[in-house]
Amino acid sequence: MDAQPGAASNAFMVPAAIALNRFGLGARPDDVPPGDAQAWLLAQFDRYQPLPPAWREQPRTDTLLQSLLESQRAQRMAADGAKQAARQALRRQSRDDYLAAVGARTASALDTPAPFVERLVHFWSNHFAVSVDKVAVVGLAGALEADAIRPHVLGRFEDMLLAVTRHPAMLLYLDQAVSIGPDSPLGERVAQRQPERRRGLNENLAREILELHTLGVRTGYTQADVTEFARALTGWTLAPGAGTPRGAARVDGAFAFRPALHEPGARKVLGRAYAQAGEQQARAILHDLASASATAQHLATKLVRHFAADDPPPAMVQRVAAAFERNGGDLPTVYRALVEAPEAWRPPPAKFKSPWEWAISGLRALGRRDVPPVQMANLMNQLGQPVWRPGSPAGYDDVAATWAAPDALLRRVEVAQRLAAQSGDAIDARALAPRVLPGSLGEATANAIARSESPAGALALLLVSPEFLRR
Repeated sequence: MDAQPGAASNAFMVPAAIALNRFGLGARPDDVPPGDAQAWLLAQFDRYQPLPPAWREQPRTDTLLQSLLESQRAQRMAADGAKQAARQALRRQSRDDYLAAVGARTASALDTPAPFVERLVHFWSNHFAVSVDKVAVVGLAGALEADAIRPHVLGRFEDMLLAVTRHPAMLLYLDQAVSIGPDSPLGERVAQRQPERRRGLNENLAREILELHTLGVRTGYTQADVTEFARALTGWTLAPGAGTPRGAARVDGAFAFRPALHEPGARKVLGRAYAQAGEQQARAILHDLASASATAQHLATKLVRHFAADDPPPAMVQRVAAAFERNGGDLPTVYRALVEAPEAWRPPPAKFKSPWEWAISGLRALGRRDVPPVQMANLMNQLGQPVWRPGSPAGYDDVAATWAAPDALLRRVEVAQRLAAQSGDAIDARALAPRVLPGSLGEATANAIARSESPAGALALLLVSPEFLRR
């Protein structure tokens, strides 16, 4: 193959291509290029399905949590000779739940009537990242996206923040479920009975909410603020729940506030006093964080980086942040500001697709509407962006430097060749290319596709062309 996927691109994207590929998830062969690109994007707010068919068949959060807790209990109670088998059974079940959720995420991305909103789901899922490196999170990571992100992606940021913070995947991933106020009733009892095993405060969740989820780094908060916020969050933990029917999205059944774990007393965070009792104390802090100017700036910067350029245009960031603040974190208003920004419609394809974006856009271009979950999980592992496994609460990077290394591009060539071979001779890349890159197909790429010696080779060339690697 003579493709040069890493080469610089002189591509020029027309508005229809920008709507389909930069804001959306990539054009499908049967997509009609929108005449009014902005209106087409905004109309998707009415077509979005919070719980589409692929997700509807998955167990809900509280059911998954109950299964996890029961399996952990069985493992603890198993005889010494049976503990290994119980541990393996738990890992198998968690892996099965993970793969089913990967399949649901993929099918929703391939067949969504609202690809712009679906992209936003993926954006927020990465913003509020958990990582399945942690065994307890493996079976719950997909449920965080389904039950905490999807229902609120067209709502208010504060509601999404609260749902994510209370979700068991986040509580387990950042060890909030085992955080105990040192002077709480339970903390004092443990200290009296087993002073050598004193369990105490865990600051992970408080720190990541401040640093990653809301204010951002270097925004004026101190270690004392982290500790005080962590004290306010004590008592936020897991509840096994009684299970929820499939199709009914609920998180509350998996969350519990336990007063016996809560550190008593008023808190002071970022110079503001919080005298509320119990769960309301941390909720009041979350409310103020969600409406802070620093949060608006942080979120606007990330959104603009995702939709406009790795180096976010400052004027666009300010307009998006202002829209967030003026409307109390109403997310559709923020998205409208993104769509209306001239900087997001600049013709050069400024963004290099992440492995997930490239894989989904490639599968959509090939007309696929579902992929076996194991195949998709393995594909993302090969491409270097395993689903829900960024390895840290910071999530995956959103800049070209992370994804455009030569070895990463070689893996894309290998995957493109395999996907093209699976399609056989059924797809004519010469006809497909202008449909999935409307008005944006460069002459060099068109000529390379036309000169290819086989249909599969031509299709692979399309998938790794500079125009297709970027958005």
